[in-house]
Amino acid sequence: MSLDVTAGEALIQNNLEKFLLVLSVSLTVATLSRTVSWMRQIPYTLLLVIVGVFLAFEDVRLVNLSPELILEIFLPPLLFEAGWNLHWKNLKRDLIPVTLFAIVGVMISIFGIGWLLASFTDIPLPVCLLVGASLSATDPVSVIALFRELGVGERLTVLMEGESLFNDGVAVVAFGLLLGLATGSQEFSLQVTISDFAIFVGVGIGVGSAIGFGISYLTQRFDLPLVEQSLTLVAAYGTYVITENLGGSGVIAVVTTGVILGNFGSRIGMNPRTRLLVTEFWEFIAFFVNSIVFLLIGDRVQFDSLQESLIPIGIAIGGLLLTRAIGIFGLGGFSNSVAKSGIKLPELTVLWWGGLRGSVSIALALSVPVMLPEREEVIGIVFGVVLFTLLVQGLTTKSLLQNLSLLDENSRKQEYTEIVARRAALERVVQHLQQQEARSDIPQDFYDYQSSLIQGELKQLQQQLHQLQKEDPDLKDYASQMLKEQLLAIEADTYAEFVKSGQLTQELAPFLQGNL
Repeated sequence: MSLDVTAGEALIQNNLEKFLLVLSVSLTVATLSRTVSWMRQIPYTLLLVIVGVFLAFEDVRLVNLSPELILEIFLPPLLFEAGWNLHWKNLKRDLIPVTLFAIVGVMISIFGIGWLLASFTDIPLPVCLLVGASLSATDPVSVIALFRELGVGERLTVLMEGESLFNDGVAVVAFGLLLGLATGSQEFSLQVTISDFAIFVGVGIGVGSAIGFGISYLTQRFDLPLVEQSLTLVAAYGTYVITENLGGSGVIAVVTTGVILGNFGSRIGMNPRTRLLVTEFWEFIAFFVNSIVFLLIGDRVQFDSLQESLIPIGIAIGGLLLTRAIGIFGLGGFSNSVAKSGIKLPELTVLWWGGLRGSVSIALALSVPVMLPEREEVIGIVFGVVLFTLLVQGLTTKSLLQNLSLLDENSRKQEYTEIVARRAALERVVQHLQQQEARSDIPQDFYDYQSSLIQGELKQLQQQLHQLQKEDPDLKDYASQMLKEQLLAIEADTYAEFVKSGQLTQELAPFLQGNL
């Protein structure tokens, strides 16, 4: 008995030491990438993959990256954070193209990649389709981390995030079906497939909505920032576990909960200070989890398996790029003509090239049962394609954005917003200073000095705003849009105050929404 206890304690200690090693390496690399100037040119997530690949090349294995570890521990907080920061009004505007990319685009990738692999290799068609399903969904972990790091514009970010967050449900359903076909445990039935997909998505949306709205109304009853922050963390993991046990999509459920709490619950149940604390908390969680995930992706690479599958990997990469182009440009053009989406060609180009694959693809590949003879080949192909998307597409996406002038515009808008925010803050300081001027315990010359100091800074900020608008006339339209959003936010916050105090039982429809 004592030997068993000792062995168990030794195993726990060994796993703990490995986890602390992963944590130390990942956070060190992530921190250096933000502080060392030349490292800033590479997104920290991709730098972590490179370090992980180097460790794998030296045969330093930090920890075994199992599918359960990715899907149950790492994925829920990353999905929730993305949903929390995804503005519903922006997603609603692009709901048609996002839906097309997330459903039809996945189908195009599955059958396109599967058909090309089956045509040019000796791998059976069901197994090739299984590879296509593993690679069909853009990975929200990889895509969101990369786009946040590069500072991509809001429209493009919403399109990419919306697609990557919702296409996993389609990919997982397709993977489960094709896994049954590849192992011979079930036969294809269109009616059963559609029914399973409807249940899978419906349960996810239903459970996610129930938990999201439930917590939203619960937080109206108290104002405890730490408790409300903890509830969001419980919601992320609890929603995923409950939905998966009920036979639904945990991915879709967590995203639904995050979108509801971020757009509705944080408005009616949290004061502005609490909203800021929760947002900053989830930004750190996303940074923390991303740092671990991307290091482990690189560290899990098996070079022997990659060398044996070079030809299938090359075919899969070509199929991935080809089917992605068909899906993005074809469906994007269809959405532009039918729904008047107005997605520009440079944005479609970035959506095509920026469709990275990552942890979800790896988790699906690793979940292939050992009984399938081609299991190692599936894993090798998927890992090879994932590394290509992360290291080749990921490292060149920034250059593509710069060449298409999609980063410069965003950085100018960000600079404009920062100046406007600073001006608004200093104007409030001036108002407070004027209110305190009647106090007899503070010398008048102190007021005069502080006032002149702030007025000089305000004058300088105003000159900077004029200069930016002169360099980029489109910023005037951006300023009008900012004012519109501020007016809508003031109206919504006022309704939320009435709801929170119990004077209203439900949110009123925004009056200014249509009039502006």
